[in-house]
Amino acid sequence: MSPTSALERPRTALVAGGSRGLGLLVARELAGRGLRTTICARDPEEVERAVRQLRQDHGLELQGLVCDVADGAAVRQMVREVEREHGGIDVAIHVAGVIQAGPLTAVTEDLFREAIDIMVWGPIHLALAVLPGMRDRGFGRLGTVTSIGGVVSPPHLLPYATAKFGAVGFSQGLHADLAGTDVTATTIVPGLMRTGSDRHALFTGDPAKEYAWFSVAASLPLLSMDAERAARLMVDAVLGGRPMVILTPLAKVATRFAALAPSTTTRLLRLASRALPTGSGPGAVVEGSTARRRLGSVVVDRLTTLGTRAAQRFNEVNTREGDGRVEKRGRRD
Repeated sequence: MSPTSALERPRTALVAGGSRGLGLLVARELAGRGLRTTICARDPEEVERAVRQLRQDHGLELQGLVCDVADGAAVRQMVREVEREHGGIDVAIHVAGVIQAGPLTAVTEDLFREAIDIMVWGPIHLALAVLPGMRDRGFGRLGTVTSIGGVVSPPHLLPYATAKFGAVGFSQGLHADLAGTDVTATTIVPGLMRTGSDRHALFTGDPAKEYAWFSVAASLPLLSMDAERAARLMVDAVLGGRPMVILTPLAKVATRFAALAPSTTTRLLRLASRALPTGSGPGAVVEGSTARRRLGSVVVDRLTTLGTRAAQRFNEVNTREGDGRVEKRGRRD
């Protein structure tokens, strides 16, 4: 099937993790192209805000459901509900994720478990739930948003990178295993994007200092990509059935360099780790909006202006609780 005819066929879409940030933009892009789109996320109020925002600001009608992608039974039930409502799911994109930043000395087993549950089991649960229907109808498009952190493992993001490596392996293998069908799986490998996701990221060790380096990197134009453009390219790749798409120049350079010189890459990352905060032993896990307030840096606030604007536009600011205040240990609810 040609890319043109493939783009004409999909009629329904499901976006896991579509209530804010990149997921919200992917859902907006799909709905804007005429697909009947459903989004899901864990927080019911967040889902409600997302559906209302897309309706009021963009004139788009979407369905919003509450579902934890780490729960396989819940994902299967959600897929059955969407299939009953729309007669099938043509496109399913997994965007849900959690970012946890901190030195290894401060990272707990719970953080690894949470990352793997959401970013490895989540794509697995979604794919296994939608594939029977896609095979029966003879068409399907799967997309998994991974990360450059799933190709090159950066310091202070070890649970995140561990899970993203698993997601890359699953998605690439899935594409190969679907040979001979008109169902494809696209591995999406973005670098940093300006989504405002640092507000919901989790920080440990020295949360304020960890937030400072991460939020600046995720906001500066030379280091991060415009999220709306990224969402368009992702949707193009998934609908076109491409095996993989790598976004941002830095991600493309890092991927190629790591493939050519893996040992050198690891040594350079080890050096980079020395420039990051040392932190201490396991302690509180603090949400980014709280870490930002604790930091109280005018310089960081100015450097992250674009990220702040993105957070406000893409439903990353929690209007119910103010601009973040979560502090806890272990798994995020």
